[in-house]
Amino acid sequence: MMPEVHIFIATSLDGYIADVQGGLEWLLMMPAPEDEDHGYTAFIEAVDCLVMGSGSFRALAAMRDWPHDKPVVVLSRSLGPEDVPPHLLNRVRVMRATPRAVLRQLGAEGMRRVYLDGGKVISSFLREGLVQRLTITRLPVILGAGLPLFDDPGPQYLVHLETRSWPHGFVQSVYQVAP
Repeated sequence: MMPEVHIFIATSLDGYIADVQGGLEWLLMMPAPEDEDHGYTAFIEAVDCLVMGSGSFRALAAMRDWPHDKPVVVLSRSLGPEDVPPHLLNRVRVMRATPRAVLRQLGAEGMRRVYLDGGKVISSFLREGLVQRLTITRLPVILGAGLPLFDDPGPQYLVHLETRSWPHGFVQSVYQVAP
């Protein structure tokens, strides 16, 4: 059985997930109460593993502390197993496979819910009809340029489930992909 695929991601108001250099520093500069995680803890507790692209992996691997306790699969044509830093060898693996093949493999390993991250990877899974739910948090910043959340995912019809907002300006919407 293939696992469900869920997206939980932040974007600038103009739809970028990273700056022009692929950096995420702008996310850390946004004013938000320290005790507010916008539902991330509950979300991450409900997934079995993460699947991300090489850009997301590079940005996270550059951080001082690796932020994930769950297993991570990096989908990449440019990275290989030798590119995983030694301290992440038991947590991260690189795969060169189609989205469907990755999900089949993860399902065979007993994974039921996958957290998908990275614009190109998200778009490739959407194109294949493999995403069930998107949680998108828009932050009150305009980057003007950068890496867009969507990279030609084809037409996608979504059902709006809910929208929340916070006094510090974050707005989060949850969508289900229409069958």
